[in-house]
Amino acid sequence: MKTTTTRPRATGFPGYSETWPCEAPSAARARSLVRAALQTWGLTCLIDRGVLAVSELVGNSVQHTNCELVQVNITMPGRHCVRIAVTDTSGKLPRLRFQSGDDDVSGRGLVLVSSTVDKWGVDVRHKGKTIWVEMMARQTPSNGKAV
Repeated sequence: MKTTTTRPRATGFPGYSETWPCEAPSAARARSLVRAALQTWGLTCLIDRGVLAVSELVGNSVQHTNCELVQVNITMPGRHCVRIAVTDTSGKLPRLRFQSGDDDVSGRGLVLVSSTVDKWGVDVRHKGKTIWVEMMARQTPSNGKAV
């Protein structure tokens, strides 16, 4: 397996990008990437939500597609805004399930993600899709630190 070193993006918004095999261990790598980027940017208040979101999105690619690779991007398009995107080559779109049975062991991930992020969506590509989430760090008036 080819491995690469995570590097900051050279142009555009600050960000990091990695591509891994579409298999379960890639979710842990994605969590580490998101955690490292948010720590670097001083947005530690978003780590729990970001790690949860990327874990679910990569997990969905692994579980529900036949893709060989999954790409994770994390960018900071605004001072307090973070965008996490997961791209795969499957044309199968995610489905938000509003009801799961008591005995169901899956089907709740995207509902959980949508309730913890500020925005989310899907961009259909020529070959595949990108599922993205955006999270905002709020400013507190008393100390000016992001929360």
